[in-house]
Amino acid sequence: MFQPIGTASNLRFVLLRQTKLGSRFVYCRNTSTIPRSRASPNLSAGHRKTVTTTLGLLGGLAIYQWAYGIEVHAEAPPASSTEDLKRKLSIQHIQVGNSLQNPGVYAWGNNIGRVVAPDSDENLIKSPRRLPFFDNMLLRDLKLDRNIGVAVTEKGDLLQWGTAYADGIKTPEVTLKGKNIVKAQLSQDRIFALSKDGTVYSLPMAKKYQLAGAKPSESSWIPGLSSESNIHYRTLKPELGYLESVTDIASGSDHILLLTSKGRVFSAVASSSFPVRGQTGVRGLTYAARPKDKPYDTCHEITSLNGQTITKIAAGDYHSLVCDNKGQVYSFGDNTNGQLGFDYNPESNVVPTPTPLSLKAQYPGRNLATTVKTLAAGGANSYFVVDVEDTQKGGVTSDLLSCGTGIFGNLGNGRWTHVQGSPIKVKSLSGLSEYDEKANKIIPIRPKYLSVGATHTSAIMDNLTKVDASTSSSSPVHDVNYGADVLWWGNNEHYQLGTGKRTNSCVPVYIPPLDPVPEDMVVDKASVMTGPSTQGDLTRKSGIIGGKGDDVGGGMSTGKDQVHRFQITPKKKVNVAGRTVEFEQKICCGRGNTAVYSAV
Repeated sequence: MFQPIGTASNLRFVLLRQTKLGSRFVYCRNTSTIPRSRASPNLSAGHRKTVTTTLGLLGGLAIYQWAYGIEVHAEAPPASSTEDLKRKLSIQHIQVGNSLQNPGVYAWGNNIGRVVAPDSDENLIKSPRRLPFFDNMLLRDLKLDRNIGVAVTEKGDLLQWGTAYADGIKTPEVTLKGKNIVKAQLSQDRIFALSKDGTVYSLPMAKKYQLAGAKPSESSWIPGLSSESNIHYRTLKPELGYLESVTDIASGSDHILLLTSKGRVFSAVASSSFPVRGQTGVRGLTYAARPKDKPYDTCHEITSLNGQTITKIAAGDYHSLVCDNKGQVYSFGDNTNGQLGFDYNPESNVVPTPTPLSLKAQYPGRNLATTVKTLAAGGANSYFVVDVEDTQKGGVTSDLLSCGTGIFGNLGNGRWTHVQGSPIKVKSLSGLSEYDEKANKIIPIRPKYLSVGATHTSAIMDNLTKVDASTSSSSPVHDVNYGADVLWWGNNEHYQLGTGKRTNSCVPVYIPPLDPVPEDMVVDKASVMTGPSTQGDLTRKSGIIGGKGDDVGGGMSTGKDQVHRFQITPKKKVNVAGRTVEFEQKICCGRGNTAVYSAV
């Protein structure tokens, strides 16, 4: 006689223990556009076994229900224990709850400039540490450098701290107030702030220069009256058309790009050092040839882009990237490390004007059409999220490409390369897909955005998330929240990757949860990630399956526990200090340091 295998809630527990994947299944490489015979090698034996076992358990439950005519339903736990059971089944559920109930900022890495931990004398912060000043604060933006930290508050005020601002500052101070700032950028000695109305403010980093410089006159809230600003600042004034405004800014060490609502791009000098490597995109613009009757930071339109509608901009230390509305990238500036996407030319490593970047080397097939969806730059590296469409067979996959220096592992392709000109795939983050239950189809997984520091990078994946799990005592125990995957790679000299160790990583890796996981909330304590193992092993544990021959070391390991990793919380409306507000977690990679913050 058959014996029942349990209720649906017990079955869920069995499945979780069988797969050891927490509260959701892993995603894998997209196989929708290739023959099944070619797709199957990408699945490890352990993965096929998991799928087979899962189907077998589900089938057994269905047969038992059909044979005996018994209705199988979820067994509701006692009201007091429902949430505890959810937390025990899913570390991700704990993380989402903590991030929504306790918004704030976590930072780690280089603290020589008192940026990561302003109140600490430690020069290295080896693991994520919460900054008490930002507890229960929501930010519009956050930027870190070695010696300066800049944040934009929920109200649009600018905060500064770090030794480049002033010595002995233990807590951030408001500098630019009442300007409704939405975004901040840093050059080597100035801060740029974009307001909601499109005004671009430029102010020195150092407090002493802010107080000593000429303070502009500002309009008062009383009509007809004006007053003097508290600090010195300038405004950048590109020649805009009717109803045209600045919508985005991106800065390098000594240059800044401005994108307008009509798809035009302007550039300007962004520091006391005049750009000399073509990063402004204006041919012939030098210190000697600058307009003598205008300010040194006069905005110049990049006229060689006329006729193109630019929608995205990015800037590294000494190079620039722009992308038009058709997904075509143009790059210009320094190409010493191949960061423009062109092969290194020893006779000329500078490209002074925007030049189209072709991706045909990666996609030689006649039926493959590529569109750049996202671009990012920092230091001497560039990254491109590319949609690849098979125009003959149909179907779209998404790849992440990188170029520039890879000596610290910055390329993320599993190799240590000094110079990489032609963009190369980050294989472990390319060709990924997952099944969307609501849409009833397989969808590609792309990096939603990348945060690029001077020598390290973070990719925030746009995989399926859940933040609306029921808190009712009658809700199924498997109704849990989970966030988006986040991976880091590159230089780890100052512990900026967050792994807790100092080893550089040439492949994307996960890090542990930001807050310690309570031991009584873990079903399988052996699977809690307390620190990384070898780079290849950690990548295999990540749930990203690589085909044979991948530089990352092959497919997912079998017979090993799945690590509990940090997942970032997507947008969710919650109650904060008695008011309802929507916010999410975001990543900021700086110059040897990293932060996670709660962003509106």
